[in-house]
Order: sequence, then C-alpha cells, then structure tokens
Amino acid sequence: MKESISVFLKRLSDILEFVISFILTAGIILLCLRVAGAIYKIPDLNVWPNYEDLLETCFNLIIGVELIKMMYSHSPQTVFEVLLFAIARQIIIDHSSIWSSLVGVCAIAVLFATRKFLFCNFDDADKYIFHASAKAKNIARLLSIDLPYSENDTLEEVMLDQLKKENINNEIGACVFFKSFGLRIAKKSDGKISRIEVIRAIH
Repeated sequence: MKESISVFLKRLSDILEFVISFILTAGIILLCLRVAGAIYKIPDLNVWPNYEDLLETCFNLIIGVELIKMMYSHSPQTVFEVLLFAIARQIIIDHSSIWSSLVGVCAIAVLFATRKFLFCNFDDADKYIFHASAKAKNIARLLSIDLPYSENDTLEEVMLDQLKKENINNEIGACVFFKSFGLRIAKKSDGKISRIEVIRAIH
C-alpha cells in the first residue's frame, strides 16, 4: 500500500510539473510573438519595447526556457544554467552600483567553481522497494516496466530466475538489469528474500 501511494504521488507530481511547464511554455510563446510584433518600436525610447525593455524581456524569456528544461530533466546542469542566466541578467540589467556587479561576478565565479569541483555524474533513477511476495504483473503494471514474468510469478521468483540465468549469488545487494530498469535484493529474512528494490531509469 505504501509503495502504491508513493508511486501515485510521484506520478501526480510529474503531471503537475508537466502542466506548469506547458503553461509557462504557452506564456513564453505568446510573449515572444508580442515582442516580435512590436520590434519596430525599439527606436522610440518612450514606447515599449525600447532597447532596455527588449534586453530585459529576452533575458526573462531565456530564464523561462531554462526553467522548463529544469522541470523535465531534473539535473544539476539545468539548475546551474538557470542560476547563471538569472545572475547574468541582474548584472547586465541592473546598473545600480559597481559593488552589486562585483558581487554578481563573484557569484558566477562560485557557480563555475562548484560545477567544476563539486558536480559529479550520476544516473537519475526512481527507486521503489516492494515485498518479494508481490505479484510481478502488478509491479510491471504499476511502474510501466517490461518485467519478464509468467502469470502468477512473484517478484522474488523473477529475481531468482534472473540471478540463476546470470550466475549471480543470492545475497543482499545483488542486482540484475533489464533494458530500462534493474532489480536489487534489498533485504533478506531467514535466508529468504523479503524486500526487492526496483530501480527505474528516468529518461
């Protein structure tokens, strides 16, 4: 039950992110059309958009696009790009003082240093732990994965069958991998598998 609720909430959050991204995309497209339609007004400093308005609007549009990328990719690189453009916008658009520009430049330097020395490559994945006695067909349907199983197979039976095929020892931490997901023995009780972790790749 807990695993089903976890999967449901994850999918609901994915749907909400998609809806928000769609709304933001529609807004960006409409604003792009508005700017394109008013481009001839740029020489007139008293009418929107003049050059500074155009610069500010374009930066906002770029930040919006990067924000959409961040919503669907969930990677440190997209977060870095959003922050980079936001800080660059503040430096270029805001001319309040040399000190604020200096702070912005230092912030960008810190961002690049963070990316170089602290970022690490890793595979994004969803991870769910199920009872070994759970029906394999229910797990396959719940997570939308192509799990090889017979009609009444449990997750444990699928795991053991694959371990045997790949000649892998039946012990905690043992993993078997399929096309877009993997199975890992998460817990054993009295020598039997009691919990299995399903690791599903995020594309």
